[in-house]
Amino acid sequence: QKKTKGPKFFKTMALLFNTNLLRAPLTFHSIPLSPSKQFPNYSSISVRCSSTNQQSDEIRDSDQDEPKKKKRLSEQSSWETKDSDGNDYLYRLGAEADNMNIAVGARAGVIDSLFAGNFLGKDSDIVFDYRQKVTRSFQYLQGDYYIAPVFLDKVVCHIVKNYISHILNAKVPLILGVWGGKGQGKSFQTELIFQAMGIEPVIMSAGELESERAGEPGKLIRERYRTASQVVQNQGKMSVLMINDIDAGLGRFGNTQVTVNNQIVVGTLMNLCDNPTRVSVGQDWREGDITHRIPIIVTGNDFSTMYAPLIRDGRMEKFYWQPTQEDIVNIVCRMYEKDGITKDEVATIVNTFPNQALDFYGAMRSRTYDQSILKWVEDSGGAEDIGRRFLRQRKKGELPVFIPPEQTVEALLESGHSLTKEQMLIMESKLSKEYMKNMDEE
Repeated sequence: QKKTKGPKFFKTMALLFNTNLLRAPLTFHSIPLSPSKQFPNYSSISVRCSSTNQQSDEIRDSDQDEPKKKKRLSEQSSWETKDSDGNDYLYRLGAEADNMNIAVGARAGVIDSLFAGNFLGKDSDIVFDYRQKVTRSFQYLQGDYYIAPVFLDKVVCHIVKNYISHILNAKVPLILGVWGGKGQGKSFQTELIFQAMGIEPVIMSAGELESERAGEPGKLIRERYRTASQVVQNQGKMSVLMINDIDAGLGRFGNTQVTVNNQIVVGTLMNLCDNPTRVSVGQDWREGDITHRIPIIVTGNDFSTMYAPLIRDGRMEKFYWQPTQEDIVNIVCRMYEKDGITKDEVATIVNTFPNQALDFYGAMRSRTYDQSILKWVEDSGGAEDIGRRFLRQRKKGELPVFIPPEQTVEALLESGHSLTKEQMLIMESKLSKEYMKNMDEE
């Protein structure tokens, strides 16, 4: 009878497979012998060794069957938060918000003071506050101005009607179009009303309705509209979006070309009128992204040159502004009040120059300063030396004192006659015909 292998044999085998044993112990599979082969001391067993490589392959196969659970940085961390669809939540927010505010990280209090520095101020972008401020606060409007009652009633009614449109059982146009002759004070009277009502508006110009990149002006209007909505929400103030001289940017004059930006701007304004609380600036639509309804006021000279569906009654309420004789006298009287000109003298000046716009009377007063300015130039060193001495003495505070002229009715009438002569000269000369004689008259 052959001698059975005992424990010493297995110790010897362990020395041969010491490396594998350190990593993974051998697996012993006991197989019982038949009854005919019984031994007094030990039971015969067969040994099958499973190497570490075989075990790792089995583990790897089992891992592929079950998805790996990525370890999170923290249970409270939002960096790895998933939305209801299983997508990255922060990535979705970034795609929806279209946030390009990259100047925040360079501001004092946000980053370490070592990187902010003190040599350019606390903020690395020293014009950040001014560039971000798109609303108007009217600090420059100092003094007592006259507001025409008809103009005041129309603008105030339009603003209030839009803010309470949710409680009115009526269709409220979003846009108020104030149009009329040139220089009649449409923009200025509107700004005076904003100041009186405590409104912080967002004001645009027709020059912003064109760009070398298609779609930029339309997006700018939507951004300014949302900015006005944020004024209402964050500052607790009423706000208005105002576009000055809109017909200069959207009107059709002769054979002017219609650009893609013109079409997008018209479409944007029409969409705002139809959906004033759902405004997108390029991000994905969200159910909770509801903006405040912001009234829009536009000014112009001739709305007949604009796209007809935009100015229809359901979208735009039109208001033709032509100041009466009484309005003109009252406005000009406030303009000349500090000069000691009485209301009767103002009426005489207005009657002397009939059919003139309001800005004509402001230009009259400005022209009376010409002689005083020329005398100040002579006192400052003359025309030949005014540039060098003006810049140097302004820094040192050594400029001569400017004495404004004493306003009189005679001086104002003299400057008024000078302005009317220039107006007639332009209308009568028409030098363009002399330069282009070969062109047919239309």
